[in-house]
Amino acid sequence: MAEQFNLAEGTDKLLRSHLKHFIDASFGGETPNWFKVGRDNSELTMELSPSTETTKNVWDETDIVDNGYEPNMSVDPYYARKGDSIYPKIKDIAFNRLTGDACMTKMLEVLIDKVEAPYDAWIEDCIVKPQSYGGEQGGITIPYEIKPCGNRKHGTITITNGKPVFTADAEG
Repeated sequence: MAEQFNLAEGTDKLLRSHLKHFIDASFGGETPNWFKVGRDNSELTMELSPSTETTKNVWDETDIVDNGYEPNMSVDPYYARKGDSIYPKIKDIAFNRLTGDACMTKMLEVLIDKVEAPYDAWIEDCIVKPQSYGGEQGGITIPYEIKPCGNRKHGTITITNGKPVFTADAEG
């Protein structure tokens, strides 16, 4: 049965739970193993970090150069759980200080702004980098950062038994 999402009744306000973020825990496997990010987080934000430059010439004309975005998301805290599909790879990257392609995977962002699937979704290559490990009494934390790396594609997803299935838009 498909997961159902209720929009806030009596309002057009979307709840934070209507924006989902997933990481492919297979890190390049043939079939994506989507891990839903955010279990330990009361706040989770994709920082867009827009980059623009403004210059003014001697005639008082203003020129704005749009250099795009440098998005990133900090998942802090992430409590290490042996049962999480992402845990073995996060542990491997952090404790073995892996770099480059060993840290590359895909992320999936889903915006649920209608009552039934398919929902709008975007898939993109990303790098996953743990920032530290250890933490306070109560659990081992391995906070990590997700940095989108391009190759972003729009499509739709359906969610069945908690597993998203992405279908890219037809390229025109």
